[in-house]
Amino acid sequence: MERGQRIGLIVAALVVAVVAFLVLSGDDDDEDSTSTSTQAQQTQTQTQTQAGEPTATVPAPKPRPEFEIIRVVGGEPAGGVKEINADKNDTVRIQVRSDTAAEVHVHGYDIFENVDPGGSVRFNFPATIEGVFEIELEGTHTQIGQLRVEP
Repeated sequence: MERGQRIGLIVAALVVAVVAFLVLSGDDDDEDSTSTSTQAQQTQTQTQTQAGEPTATVPAPKPRPEFEIIRVVGGEPAGGVKEINADKNDTVRIQVRSDTAAEVHVHGYDIFENVDPGGSVRFNFPATIEGVFEIELEGTHTQIGQLRVEP
């Protein structure tokens, strides 16, 4: 076999290998597989609807909110008064961490909790009253938070 023929065979083998690799690897785009999955779900929903079966959409449950943290350092709110927003009937979750002993009061809801020096206290209650409410260190009348409950 001549040198030119050998080079030709090597080039041909490389071309075959590259083509085989491309064919076997396919198109693994996540976007395409998601699109295909979504199309299959839509087709299934359309089939159920066309068959006369009732379809119901169940909303996903709301994720349980984390505690809003208010830090009190030297009797003052670290970083300023904490703004906390909630929708009516949501669960309000507030944690107050303090380096000094204090009584924390959520106005409007009339909830009081004592916090020890270096400790924390948690509030966990339904937002049943609409409005803007002060959260304060009761003994010093220092505002550390503001709770806004909207309809």
